[in-house]
Amino acid sequence: MIAGICGAPGSLVGTVMVRAPEGLPVLLLCFAAVLLAAVLVSALAHRTILSTAALFLVAGFLLGEDTGGVLHLRADSPIVAQLAELALFAVLFTDGMRVGWADLRSAWRLPGRALGWGLPLTLLVTAVLAHYVAGLDWPEALLVGAILAPTDPVFAAALVGNDKVPARLRHLLNVESGVNDGLALPFVVVLLAVAAGSDDLHLWELGTELAVGLLIGVLVPLLAIALERTRWFAASTAYAPLNGMAIGLLVLALGKATHGNLFLAAFAAGITVATFGPRQRAAFEHFGENVAELLKLAALLVFGALISVEFLGEISWTGWVFAVLAIVVARPVALWISFLRSGLGLREQAAAMWFGPKGFASVVYGLLVLESGIAAGDEVFHLVALTIVISILAHSSTDVVIARAFDDAREAPAWHGVLHRIHRARRSVAPPSRRADRPAAASRSTPAERPGTEDGSGADPARTGQE
Repeated sequence: MIAGICGAPGSLVGTVMVRAPEGLPVLLLCFAAVLLAAVLVSALAHRTILSTAALFLVAGFLLGEDTGGVLHLRADSPIVAQLAELALFAVLFTDGMRVGWADLRSAWRLPGRALGWGLPLTLLVTAVLAHYVAGLDWPEALLVGAILAPTDPVFAAALVGNDKVPARLRHLLNVESGVNDGLALPFVVVLLAVAAGSDDLHLWELGTELAVGLLIGVLVPLLAIALERTRWFAASTAYAPLNGMAIGLLVLALGKATHGNLFLAAFAAGITVATFGPRQRAAFEHFGENVAELLKLAALLVFGALISVEFLGEISWTGWVFAVLAIVVARPVALWISFLRSGLGLREQAAAMWFGPKGFASVVYGLLVLESGIAAGDEVFHLVALTIVISILAHSSTDVVIARAFDDAREAPAWHGVLHRIHRARRSVAPPSRRADRPAAASRSTPAERPGTEDGSGADPARTGQE
């Protein structure tokens, strides 16, 4: 119990009592301590494979009930689902702000391939692995594929945030991860109903939720931006960053009240602000990213606390094999097929194939499975949780290394040089007429049409690993 604002007993203030959620004070204390440690080592983490995301995950594991006995959290605890949902909402809102509608229209080709082909192929390959390796029935296997199909750029921050990495690769990873969370949700809901043996898949309700979420995500920011532009209203410099916060909270509250799709609403709201309110976007960007980062790290700490040695011991060896294959096989195969004849450079293609880290969307969808009460829910959650843990550790520890390969060609993987020489040899034997036409065609092309600057990114071919 926390007494008002430390009021004296018997006073009006002292009689106001607020009951804190169970375990919240301890959770706040642990989060603050780990956050301080992360801040102190952040410069080192930026230069090495040390990852602040992995730090919070490991800290949660060590502080969890079955390990250190400090944090007493269960997967069905309300704070777990609420924090994961809030963190994912904040991530999608800030991700959307990085991508305006003009950016989407001018550079949609590669993200379109990753979403139109890569997402369903990743789902199917993961489902095949879950069925034949982990031994799940097809409904549950497809459900696992849908849960693990979304990606999260948080665990590839050094790559997405590095200006020396080609712009089109950063744009591809950012747009893909922002949109695929919402695209995967209908598959999760439908497959969850199938796994539960329900005859009614509630497709009308699902479509309504998506439509309502989209409307809220577009209309609320438009109204807020329009009001600020009138002669009666103006935001001061000090309060301007809070405009984006107010828009986000309004979208969240209205989405909750109307049962709209929160995640689609968040991403749509971010895109709307970036498109129609560049000034509001610039004012909120830095502040919003810090808020989203805090929520993400808190969710990672809580998720780590759910994992224990006993939890991992309950997973069979086939489950471990599945988790590894889901990371090193499913997405690489899916994107390799998706990017055939796309003109994407070898180094960029390899980076995109590898960096499909599982994150908050998969955590939230996994918790939905637990709450649904389906027969195989516990087994599905174990497989999903293990895959997420391995993915976070693997991807957040390699993003700096891969990003450096774009800083200095000498640090590129050895296999890239071999593939690059093969690529040059193939071009050298091209028909003379085609080779002769290339310089003239290149001189007449626009930046968005030149090789190496596909999708209007302006990326330098010499830096993307292309000729």
